[in-house]
Parts: sequence; structure tokens; C-alpha cells
Amino acid sequence: MGADREGSGRRRPVRLAAYVGCGALLLAGCASMPDSGDLRDVESTPRQDSQVRVFAMPPRENASSAEIVQGFLEALTSDDPQYETARKYLTASARKTWDPDRSTTVLADAPDPEPAHAGTGEDTDEGFLYRLSGGKVATVDAQHAYAPDDGSYNRTVHLTRLKNSKQWRIDGLPQGVVMGKSDFQRNYVSVNKYYYASNVTSGTGAPLGTVADPVYVREQVDPMTQIVRALLKGPTRWLDPVVTSSFPSGTELKKGVESLSPDDRNRVTVPLNRKADHVGRSQCTKMAAQLLFTFQDLTPTGVVEVELQKSDGSQLCVVTEVQAKSIASHGTGQRPEYQYFIDDRQRLVRMPSANSDKKPESVPGALGEGDKKLRSAAVSRDESSAAGVSADGSSLYVGSLVSGGSLGEAVLHSQGKTADDRLTTPSWDAQGDLWVADRDLKNPRLLLLQKGAGEPLVVQTPNLDGRVEAVRVAADGVRIALIVEKDGESSLQIGRIVRDSQTGERPAVSIIEPRSVAPQLEEVTAMSWAGDNRLVVVGSEKGGVQQMRYVQVDGSTPVGTAPSALTGVKEIAASEDERLPLVAHSLEDGIVRLSSGEQWQKVDKDGTAPVYPG
Repeated sequence: MGADREGSGRRRPVRLAAYVGCGALLLAGCASMPDSGDLRDVESTPRQDSQVRVFAMPPRENASSAEIVQGFLEALTSDDPQYETARKYLTASARKTWDPDRSTTVLADAPDPEPAHAGTGEDTDEGFLYRLSGGKVATVDAQHAYAPDDGSYNRTVHLTRLKNSKQWRIDGLPQGVVMGKSDFQRNYVSVNKYYYASNVTSGTGAPLGTVADPVYVREQVDPMTQIVRALLKGPTRWLDPVVTSSFPSGTELKKGVESLSPDDRNRVTVPLNRKADHVGRSQCTKMAAQLLFTFQDLTPTGVVEVELQKSDGSQLCVVTEVQAKSIASHGTGQRPEYQYFIDDRQRLVRMPSANSDKKPESVPGALGEGDKKLRSAAVSRDESSAAGVSADGSSLYVGSLVSGGSLGEAVLHSQGKTADDRLTTPSWDAQGDLWVADRDLKNPRLLLLQKGAGEPLVVQTPNLDGRVEAVRVAADGVRIALIVEKDGESSLQIGRIVRDSQTGERPAVSIIEPRSVAPQLEEVTAMSWAGDNRLVVVGSEKGGVQQMRYVQVDGSTPVGTAPSALTGVKEIAASEDERLPLVAHSLEDGIVRLSSGEQWQKVDKDGTAPVYPG
């Protein structure tokens, strides 16, 4: 959620005094401004916008019931670490039972309380009731996991007069926190926790790489400590079945540790409880690597070293940034050397992945040097092999990217009646297996070819409602992005890949719990992974024009600008290495690419089907 962040989350320094003093009219207690006295310049030290804090005001004496409800709602959007000020609007009993950490409900607009008398009115000692309502945008649960939600919000807040002071206070309220979208964008930040893939292994059984587990934490309330506590509690529910943590069960921060932060050398020391006292060095370094990867985006300069300590304060292990990269393959691992597409002769060609004026060239091997006409292709992540779909979409070929190599027979055929009812563009996963969907109306299937050969496995999709129109497997090997079409509408779904190798030599593979991550788009026409937690999507809202945007795997919109507009986009390719340019196929301009801070540049007027390895 960042596309409209400007103006709410990034404040100008001139507003600092107002935010720290009385909340710039955002928070209760600032009903008026002084109308006398001298105007004076306020001196302030320049600081990062991220350090601007918003503090709530406590209830004023003899405040009306309406002021109490409004003040409480506004206090929920402040930077009080434990919601201390918000609790002052509650009775003693309500303070004991209210759990603000249970969930955060995000509404399209700030909740607007409407009075509904519980007694005879405010001039009596009887209770008073307010209704809170609005349209939901999302919910953040107790694990900090974000989920889009387009339902309705309807809750009540009950107030009573305190017997001694006769002040109005809230004695009945919903659990959790509620706020409008703009306040959520200002208060919360998305951070990736990292775990290890449990069902993607090398021949030795060691984890091949890390998997991003995005969560939202309060941006101004010690986010580093929040994210460490969240990581130690384990992965979010959706991701949990396919990842593992190296931390022993029950590991927490040492009792008494309230805050973590990097020192002047960008080193973070993390004291742990007794559960971690006896882990071996190999396990400890994996634990520290998880933390180091998680810390990378939390500070402007990054964290370069993590030290773990035992419960007695002695050192458990230390891992540097360089060492962490040797412990786990984080993100994409090796940077792609080339970007690929189909040229006007329907052959596979390539060009350097980084910005270059070098013209595209045919790939070595039969898919680039032979006479087989293609309409789409996929290149393995090590760039040693490629798979190509024939021009009519009926056949899938696999060949090595070695000069002079032969192609052989097709490894897969589709019986679909038309080209649009045949094979999709394939996708290679981290294990070197090849995924493709057959869109044959009589027998639509998602298929997996182990190492790109042999009898295809039919992937089970028990909860997928519709026909798969596009397939992209994430670099981590445990998540898959699918465009699914049903009744003329297409949606972007993220599924969890589950492999069951206990049923024999050929594993059973399933896509479990697919979830929509761009529910506002009625028609999704193209997509590609654009990071370990982000995709670039081309689509349109109901009755709207085509647009291109980034979305995260949890369905939220990442902070930052969307790609600049491009007309008639048919296909889009991005690298999970976010430093590399976007590449697209436009009906008007052919193959074009977009580097950070630049405009779309034309590459090949007649090219189609751009892809990066994967």
C-alpha cells in the first residue's frame, strides 16, 4: 500500500513541531490554535522523515462522549508503543480485556462514529452507544500478516460515566485496532521475514534458499525489535507448511530486552533466551543468516553483521553479510546474464540483461540456430537450457543452449482446437523442473516435467477455480503465480507448491490455498515476478483502462512508484533481481525495456514474448 503514500506517510520537516506537539489537528486535545502571542521561528535539527513521531493527546476533562470516541480512534493512529494514551479513554476493566495486537482492520476511510443511544442521553449516568462502520480494505492479523478484504465493517463502542468523576469512558469495544487506509500507510511498513524452503532441497537435503514472508509492523515503534519477535514466533500460517526456521522452538529474546538497533558499525547484537544456549555452530550461523537477511531493508545503510548471544550474555556466533550469502542462496542467487525474447524469424534471441547498446543475437543451440518456429520460450535459471512452444502452441520442445545442439522430439503436445486453447509460456523452477499449462478446453491441466523431460506430472489444483492462462514459478521454488480465467474474468493467484515424495519415485505435486493478490483488477493479462516478494502485473479494473502496477504476494501494494505507462502491453518480463530493467512486448513498439529512473526504450520492433531466466 504505497501508491498514494505521498502526503500522508512522508511529512515535510516544517510540520514537525505540530506533529510532536499536538498531532497537527489529527489527534484529540487540539481543538483550537492560540490567537495571541508572538510568531517565532522554530529551530529544528534536520532528520529522517522516518523519525517523525505522532503522539496522541489524553482525554480532556468533561469531554463529551463523542469527543471520547473520536479521541480514542485518533489515538489508535499515534506512535505510542503500547497504546498508552488510547487506554486512557477506557475504563479500568476495558483496559484489562482490550487486546490491540489481535488485529488491525484497514478501512477505505477513517471510521465515522454514529451515535445510537443506549440510555436516555448524555445528561444522565446511563450508557451511550456509538456505531463504527466502513468498507474494509484489508486485515492484518496477530501474526502481522496482511490480507485484502472487501467486506463491510460494523462494530459498536459503548461508553459509561465513571461513578466518582462523572467522566465518560469506553467500557465496551471491539478487539484489535481499526483505522483508515491513509493512516495505515503512515503507521505501518511492510518487512520481509526470511525462512528456509523445506520442500526444495539439493541432493544433500540442505536448504537451497530463503523464502520471503512479508508482514506489516508499526514503522515508528521500534520495527527492528517487532520483526525479530515476529520471526522467532515462526512463519505466517499460509507459508508455514513449506518453510522451516533454524531457531529452536520456544526461542525468544532474552527477558528484559526491550529494543534492538545497529551500532555505529551496522552490527546488531541479539540476546536470546535459554532455548538457544546449546545449538551448534552450523545451526547458529543459519539462525544469524535469517536475521541478517531480514534486517537488510530496515536501515538506510543495511546491516552487515549479526551477533547472537546466549542467555548468559556470552557469544553464540557471529555472521557477516558475506558469510550469510555462503550459508544460503538468498533471492535470485546468481544475476541473470541475459534477457530473452522471440524475434521476427520466430527464433529465440538474447541480449545482455544490464543496460547495453549491444543488439540481440540468436541463442546457441537449435532454438536459436535451427528452423523451429516458436511463439514463446523459457530459459532455465542457470541459462544452460531452454524450452520453446511451437508457433501454433501445440508442442513443447526442450534443448540445450550449446552451439550445434540438436532439438529432438517434442516433450509435450496439446490437443486444444485453437492456439489460445493450447500451451502457455513455460516456467523453470529452482530445481530445474519445467512447468506449463495446457489450456485444452476438454482437458485443462497444469503440468510439471521433471528436469524438463519424461512423462509429465499432472499437478493437482483442488482449490483453483478456473483455467490457468499463465504460469510463473518463484525463485524460492515454494510459490507459484498463476493467471486464472473464469467466466470471462481473469485474476492473479498465488499458490503454495507442495511436493509429496512419499508416494513412490514420482512425487505428487499440488498447488494449495491459492489466493487472489490483485482483487481490484477484473482482467489480468500479464504478470512476472519482480523480486522475492513482488510481482509486476498488467491488467484493468472494471470499466477501466489497462494499467501496470506492482503488487506484493500478500495482496498489498508496495511503497514506490508504478512503472511508467505503456500502451498495448501484451507480455511483461521482470527479473527477481530488482536492479535489472523491466522488459515488455507492446503492440505499438514491439520489445521495449525500462530501467530505473528512465523512460521505456525501444529494442526490437518485431520482437515478442520477452522472458528472463526462470
